[in-house]
Amino acid sequence: MQKIFISDKLSDDALKLLENEKGVEYTMKPGLSEDDLAEELKNYDALIIRSGTTVTPKVLSKTTRLKIIGRAGVGVDNVDIQTASQKGIIVMNTPDANTLSTCEQTIALIMATARNTPQAYMSLKAKKWDRSKLTGIELYGKTLGVVGLGRIGAEVAKRMASFGMKIIGYDPFVTKEKAESMGIEVMELAELFKQADIITIHVPKTKDTKDLIGKAQIDTMKKNVILINCARGGIINEQALYEALKSGRVQKAALDVFDKEPPFDSPLLELDNIVLTPHLGASTVEAQEKVGTGIIEQVVEALKGGMVRNAVNIPAIDPELLKEMQPYLNLNEKLGSFVAQIVEGNIKSMTVEYSGSVTGYDLKIMTIAAIKGVLMPAASEGVNYVNANILAKGRGIEVVQKTTDIKSDFPNMISVTIETDKEKRKVFGVLSINKEARIVKVDNFEMEITPEKNMLIYKNVDKPGIIGRVGTILGEKGVNIASFDVGRCREDKVAMGIITVDSDVPKDVVESIKNVADILEIKSVVL
Repeated sequence: MQKIFISDKLSDDALKLLENEKGVEYTMKPGLSEDDLAEELKNYDALIIRSGTTVTPKVLSKTTRLKIIGRAGVGVDNVDIQTASQKGIIVMNTPDANTLSTCEQTIALIMATARNTPQAYMSLKAKKWDRSKLTGIELYGKTLGVVGLGRIGAEVAKRMASFGMKIIGYDPFVTKEKAESMGIEVMELAELFKQADIITIHVPKTKDTKDLIGKAQIDTMKKNVILINCARGGIINEQALYEALKSGRVQKAALDVFDKEPPFDSPLLELDNIVLTPHLGASTVEAQEKVGTGIIEQVVEALKGGMVRNAVNIPAIDPELLKEMQPYLNLNEKLGSFVAQIVEGNIKSMTVEYSGSVTGYDLKIMTIAAIKGVLMPAASEGVNYVNANILAKGRGIEVVQKTTDIKSDFPNMISVTIETDKEKRKVFGVLSINKEARIVKVDNFEMEITPEKNMLIYKNVDKPGIIGRVGTILGEKGVNIASFDVGRCREDKVAMGIITVDSDVPKDVVESIKNVADILEIKSVVL
């Protein structure tokens, strides 16, 4: 008999699913303390939670039987995934439960904004008949720009095409061929901003997407543009949006998400040419129901030996082997993330190559770690060890895994190569004697540096004075350098520098370095 413990309240329909399952029994006790939950879990095979339970190392300290933690919802920041992984426990969530509800909320806001529906309602409630002031626009023949072509963005594009709209899109993790198969013309973000009549956002909020749309970007858009955001607050700079709406530079906008929630002190509330809703993307009866029933179905299927779906860590693997492989998994994830953030263009393929005794491990899982790292910066739906291959394939990215007998100065070496429609970039990594990740080569530039959270990578004409100028800018801006290394390509007279810093590097600092004479390129990388 498989036993499931539920520590947060689930819907009646979800519980009925469990009641009808043979060979499964459950107990639901919401609101337990950390100590009490740890004691209970000694006797259970699976734990199902929502946002009310925090799964700490202490909660998992006494369990030897637990196989699965199921999170009814998307976020798993209330689960100590590292501890769960070390104990061989699968952690899974329900990332697509709100796909259609958020898609439909986006479409609702597009239509409400185009036809002034909220304003018309308020006008009529005030017993006014101002039809001439409420003239809207038709969507037919207009161009919709979709920023982010993951699950939600793709669903929005598919549905809005039926309105007779031209669909253009931006997503560096979707190939041109894949986008065309969905009826979407992909292009650079700057070009999308110029062409679109309506722009809708469907990307995760990261360092790179925060303030993705600000004054500079708005100034390149059509004067009658409409902006929609049902993704995350802060991707559109709200102060810049307010000023653009007030001046008429942006015709209309609609937001379901805000940088600060609730946005009661936002000046956007003063405007009449914007539609604002209180983060209702996932607020449908169906989405909330899917969360509960979805996690029940996933947990039961996994317990019975079926498919493991939406796991956010490694599927069932021997804990001792996992512990041994973990440093390589961390290395691959960092290599993938690093090269994905320095490459330009839409990714077509990625190659992971292994040499040395590392080839004796399960390379399939290690390659998945590299895919996860590559997709993490842009995968709004959440990328994990179970769905990484599926998401890469869905974006038209070819994944190649290789081994080689070529000797190097290191007993084990791993490289990750990404080829886009513009260029090919490659990064090499090894583990130190203490099992710490090291980057030892980028493209043709040999160096050795520990990949840290915040890094700057730049190329320059190989001549004196560059390092000093870059360091001066960082110092003046209060950015502390933790480490630095440089590689040189004497034939091309080009050098590459990698700097690790103690804090996030603001965009204006990156721009300042970019404008230094003889700097050829600069990238900010966050791991």
